[in-house]
Amino acid sequence: MSPTILVTGGAGFIGSHTCVALAAAGYAPLILDNLGNSDVRVLDRLARIIGTAPRFVEGDVRDRALLDRLFREEAISGVIHFAGLKAVGDSVADPITYYQNNVHGSFVLTEAMQAAGVRTLIFSSSATVYGDPDSSPIPESAALRPANPYGRSKLMVEDALRDLRRADPAWRIALLRYFNPVGAHESGLIGEHPQGKPNNLMPFVSQVAVGLRDKLSVHGGDYPTADGTGVRDYVHVMDLAEGHVAALRHAEKQPGLVTLNLGTGQGASVLDVVKAFERASGKTIAYEVGPRRPGDVPAYWGDPALAESLLGWRARRGLDQMCEDSWRWQQGNPTGYA
Repeated sequence: MSPTILVTGGAGFIGSHTCVALAAAGYAPLILDNLGNSDVRVLDRLARIIGTAPRFVEGDVRDRALLDRLFREEAISGVIHFAGLKAVGDSVADPITYYQNNVHGSFVLTEAMQAAGVRTLIFSSSATVYGDPDSSPIPESAALRPANPYGRSKLMVEDALRDLRRADPAWRIALLRYFNPVGAHESGLIGEHPQGKPNNLMPFVSQVAVGLRDKLSVHGGDYPTADGTGVRDYVHVMDLAEGHVAALRHAEKQPGLVTLNLGTGQGASVLDVVKAFERASGKTIAYEVGPRRPGDVPAYWGDPALAESLLGWRARRGLDQMCEDSWRWQQGNPTGYA
């Protein structure tokens, strides 16, 4: 029997790709998702990639009764926790909703895990916990000063999990801080499918290239960077997915808590991404530069050396492949899973 891993938010962008990586590694993913920012039709696509559709339960991670039933009825050996909200701008406009989903939801999940005796947890954190860093690349030991409610919600959960591990040394926890997930599965069958207007760069660029949008809005052209646009550490979603599996395997071997960056160790500006996407698609990406977005920071990219040392993991896919895979997904699925 393949070990069952509960994947909260498993129908979403990173969660669905992680289900592919889990299946390839011999695990049986069990998806829990409320479909608030995902599409149930991803299950059919996953079945085509994996060979069988992962088991799926529609529900919210804040539903304690549902969680108790799942842990009682399923032989769950560990949890990868993605479920939550993730848009920086939205978190500034509606912080309480972010704390309710991201913080309270994580607390309900860990309480249910504790009650069921399941103590292996891989937590989807974020590089936004670093805020505006003193310098890049950013090590895990850097100061933590998130600049927006989204980042603060992730840091609150991190702090709570560190306290939980100190209180109960049987817990096996990995806090994975990753940077900007982009790309799609190489098959073109699954990818990023934001609801409404995209909040992230790559799907917006993709939609401009395929003709769904007239132009890209660049949020800020006066940052202290080489071309004035924001610099980020873009990492391929399949590299991230494989990083979660590597963290799970590490946690299974020994109790403890590890905090790790998952990134490429290189920064790319918004205009670097635009140029790479133009190379991948053969299209010209129209854009206009507007004001900065509240809560954003000028530049950051991570130091992934600890993840490579501890997990044997490193990002293998470069910016050109991220854009090529995103374009393949967007061309084949111009309206997402519809």
